Amino acid sequence: MTRQSFVASATFPPHRLARLAAAAVGVGLAWAALSTVAHAPDWGLLARQPFVIQLHIAAALAALLLGTVQLVGIKGTGLHRLIGWSWVVAMVTVAFSSLFIRQINPGSFSLIHLLSGWTLVALPMALFAIRRGRVASHARGMTWTFVGGLIVAGAFTFLPGRLMWEVFFG
Repeated sequence: MTRQSFVASATFPPHRLARLAAAAVGVGLAWAALSTVAHAPDWGLLARQPFVIQLHIAAALAALLLGTVQLVGIKGTGLHRLIGWSWVVAMVTVAFSSLFIRQINPGSFSLIHLLSGWTLVALPMALFAIRRGRVASHARGMTWTFVGGLIVAGAFTFLPGRLMWEVFFG
């Protein structure tokens, strides 16, 4: 397979872009519905958190931005590789730092830490896949790590009583 055909075959398909747009609209509608209880974010609450939580949030936001760019961008380029490695570093930081955050079960791990463990296992597997030329396996692994390790886990932080709920709605 030539480099040009690889890049062309690995671009983001239009139907996935439509799904991503639909998800963004859904999030926007949910945000609008919640705006009845929302207020200006309490950034001071974040500033008062321990360093590990601030690091975790910063890395998660970086991973969210980089991961979104990766999902919609052209695959197989040098830029894709640079952003991808940056995303992996951000995701490892998110997953590793979460192991030191234990507010749900004071002093113990909670069920959400299973996503951290899964992320720390899935990332090397997806990297190994691309090293072996298994593009579809790599794409699947990275996409599901983005969805499960970032989007699903991030959604849990907006449940009532959790920190991000308090920052935006509490």
